[in-house]
Amino acid sequence: MTEMPLETVMERRAATWLGEAGLRPTRQRLTLATLLVGDGQNRHVTAEGLHEAAQDSERAVSLATVYNTLRTFCEAGLMTEVTVDGSKSYFDTRTDDHPHYFWEDEGKITDAPSDAVKLERLPDAPEGTEIAKVDVVIRLRRKA
Repeated sequence: MTEMPLETVMERRAATWLGEAGLRPTRQRLTLATLLVGDGQNRHVTAEGLHEAAQDSERAVSLATVYNTLRTFCEAGLMTEVTVDGSKSYFDTRTDDHPHYFWEDEGKITDAPSDAVKLERLPDAPEGTEIAKVDVVIRLRRKA
């Protein structure tokens, strides 16, 4: 029995990921999904970084398409958006509630240990609203 080429395995994993969310596997979605989950690992990416990876893989996708596709993936529940400083967004393929480290010197985020953060109580949401999500971002910088 012959093994499937790695690229085919990665594309099938990406197509399954899209299909589970009810998204049609267009060429652009499949290209980006393969880069995001094709190897089975979780990723934290920026739109610009994903765009660069797509260009490096010789699968041309415009930056606008990357932004639109990441938004679609978030809306479908495949990813979550983590905003740092209200200006920089990172997109995470791990969708369960968990904290992040933001490495100021490197401008990247990584997962922080979930069991190390304990939220005992949240304030009541203002009248007519509900709490949708709580993001915990722990900022780190190297000691001088």
